[in-house]
Order: sequence, then C-alpha cells, then structure tokens
Amino acid sequence: MSTYATVVLAAGKGTRMRSKLSKVLQPLAGIPLLEHVLHAVETIPTATSLISSSLSLETHRPIVVVGHESEQIRATFAERCLYAYQTEQLGTGHAVLAARSVVEELKPLPDTILVCYGDTPLISNEVLARVLHEHLTQHATITFLTAYAEPDSDFGRIVRDVHGRVREIVEVKRASEEQKQIREVNSGIYCFARAWLWTALQALPRNPSGEYYLTDLIAIAAQQGHVVATVRGSLDETIGINNRVQLAEAEKLLRRRILEQHMYAGVTIVDPDTTYIERGVQIGMDTVIWPSTMITGQTVIGEDCRIGPGTTIDQSVIGNRCIVRNSVVEQSTLEDGASMGPFSHTRAGAHLGQNVRMGNFAEIKNSYLGSESDMHHFSYLGDATVGEHVNIAAGTITSNYDGQRKHRTVIENEAFIGCDTILIAPVTVGEGAYTGAGSVVTTDVAPHALVVGVPARLLRMLHSSDAASSSEESDKKE
Repeated sequence: MSTYATVVLAAGKGTRMRSKLSKVLQPLAGIPLLEHVLHAVETIPTATSLISSSLSLETHRPIVVVGHESEQIRATFAERCLYAYQTEQLGTGHAVLAARSVVEELKPLPDTILVCYGDTPLISNEVLARVLHEHLTQHATITFLTAYAEPDSDFGRIVRDVHGRVREIVEVKRASEEQKQIREVNSGIYCFARAWLWTALQALPRNPSGEYYLTDLIAIAAQQGHVVATVRGSLDETIGINNRVQLAEAEKLLRRRILEQHMYAGVTIVDPDTTYIERGVQIGMDTVIWPSTMITGQTVIGEDCRIGPGTTIDQSVIGNRCIVRNSVVEQSTLEDGASMGPFSHTRAGAHLGQNVRMGNFAEIKNSYLGSESDMHHFSYLGDATVGEHVNIAAGTITSNYDGQRKHRTVIENEAFIGCDTILIAPVTVGEGAYTGAGSVVTTDVAPHALVVGVPARLLRMLHSSDAASSSEESDKKE
C-alpha cells in the first residue's frame, strides 16, 4: 500500500486582493477559495482514475502551509487540516520545506507528497488523482501537471529534449525568445517522492529575486537522471486567483460548471446566463429554474418544482412539486406542494406545510402554517403557529412585538381569519373560529366563535352549517 500526503500552499500575502480577509478565504460560489481546494483533495480517493485502478492508497489530513492571516485560516478550518507555518515568504520551494516537520511526524510516513495551491479553486479531484496515479505507476521522482497556453501567457515553459523528456521549467522572465514560443506550460500541481524531496529542497539555489522556486526542482531531478513524468490537463482548472478581476472570472467558470452538473442531473435551467447556484445546493429531477434566480447555501429543492423567475432562495428546504415565483425564501421550509408568490417573503424559521398556498406580497417569519391552509395577499405572520385548513384572508397581520418582547399567536385548525384582521399577541384563535373583516383581536377566541369589531367581541357561536356556508363563500371570493 502506498501512502501520500497533500501539502496546500496558502501562506501568501494576497496584497493584490486588497482585503482584510485572507486571499484563500475570499468567497467563490459561496465558499472560501481554500474550501474548494480542500474538497478536491479530500475526494481524491473517489476519483474515477483511482477507483478503476489496482492502486491501494492511504492518505492523511491535508497539510496547509500558512503565513499571513494564519489565525483566520485556522479559525475557519480548525481540525480539518494540519498546519505548517512559513515564517518568511521566500518562494514556493521554501513553503514546501516549511511543511517538512509536519510531514515527518505522520504515521505511517508518506511515500509521496502531493503539492497544490490554496488559490486554485477550479482544480478537481479527478485531475489531482490523475497526477497521483501517473506518479505511482511510473515510479517517478517528480510528476507535474502541464497544459497548453497562448504564446503570450506568463506561465513557465516546459522545455523537453529531442526525445520528449522533460529537461526543465523556465520561468517567462528568464526564457529566451525561442522558449517563449513553447505552448506547453506548467500548471503548478506536483507529486514528489518524499525520500528525494527534502534534500533537493535544501540544495535549491536562490533565484535572482531571492526566492526558492519549486520549478527549479525539475531541472535538478532531470540532471540526476530521475524519472520526471507529466500529465496533460486544462489551464482553466489551475487558474490562480490574485485579484478580484480573476475572482470574477473564476466565478463565471465555476458557476457554469455547477449549472451543467444540475442540467446533466435532470434539472431544467431556462437561462444559465442569469441563474446563480452555489456549490452544495441540491435540486431534484424535472425541476425548472426560471431566469434571474439565485439559490445559495445548503439549499435542498425536490423534484417537479417551478422556481422563479426573479427568485432568491437561501439555506432552505423545499419539497416536491413546489412553486416559488418572484419571491425570497430565507432559512425556511416548504413541504410538498406548497406555493408562494409572486413577490412574497419567507424569513428565518418560516415553515409552510403540505399544499399551503401563500399569495402575493405576503410575509412569514418564525411561523408554521399547517397543511392545506391559505395565506392571501398583503398578509404578515410573525411568531405564529397556524393549524390545518385555515384561511388567512388578505391584509391579516399578527402584531407580535409589544416594544419589549415578542409574543406568539396561535390559530387552530379550520379557523377563518377575515380581511384586515389584526391579531395582538399573545392570543389564540380556537378551532373553527371566525373573525370579521377589520377586527382587532386582543383576547383569545373560543372554538367555533365569531368575533367582530375593534376590539373584537363575540357576535355569536357558529354551528357547523354556518362554517360550511362561510367556507364555500370564501372559496368563491378568493
């Protein structure tokens, strides 16, 4: 069995980002740059190229080399990673050498060191696995990822001999005019044989800028007659993020990748150019996402839903066959068959039961609305518990705040709340009770009572025939 360890370089200052936040913590598709890289690293064992091979591998928690803003990074990822500290930023070779003491304490000791960068969020587990697989099967000392770029690119050029063997990587600033025409470039993902690496790093010469570069190891290994292998990849996957312009470019590429994954999984996205979905969102088959829709956080959406247009959903759970049109859903739950909008808003703690119908310009906060209930337009429910088969007519408001504390409103099953009713919490409306239009309810309403007025007073008790008649009349009006 072979053992490998991954070293992720994340100690740079990131001054071009112009931010108080560490560069590798800048958000991309809703999560930090480094989170994307760690996800790729941690899922290497599930990559197709490894699953289909006969290789038997063991790995360790990734080692993140930190420097500037190290406290921010440690606070974000905690025990998920091991950490090495680079006291001075003296180049990539110096950064990997800073991880030596952490690597050498691992049990079992790794045979291979995989090195990647914390600011390359588009890298995939498949690419990393291909580099690792090639390294092990070729019994190489160094294996690295290459790509093809335009002649005016600023990536290091791969110089090969007449037999196609890699001789060195030449940085653009040191390349001759002839070497600058080479289109094969370095992508910055490496595998090293651990037994060779530390001695080679200690022997690295300083370049003219006073730093130690990993790229210079390739020439050293080639001159010593070691096997240097390469894997061809796509340049897009190894784009490094150094400023906010590049961050926006990566966002566009990653957003398209996420949308394609959903579309291949059976989700219809009508206009990908105006649809934003963060990584981590789950969407069921045959759901349709209409234009100008944003879905963020760990949102889960079921099958056969219609979402949008112009809808924002964050950190919410939405069941099957739901409809959300031109609305905002935040930290809410919609059970199967629920519908809302257009222009409605569910805030934190809102929960719509099965087949609930929420009309336009309505808002719910920290409230439960039971199955088969209707909440019509221009209504507000805050800190309320509503039963099943309840009718909340247009303009209804729960007055839940008395200036000092929040209070709860309870509306029991099959109650009918008339238009423009104000419910002054704490208050309970009993099962099957009715409030007349414009009522201000300040005290509890008994089951099957009809109350009207300001403040609301008992008009009479309802018989079952009254309730049925009123319900049928309500269905006709609404």
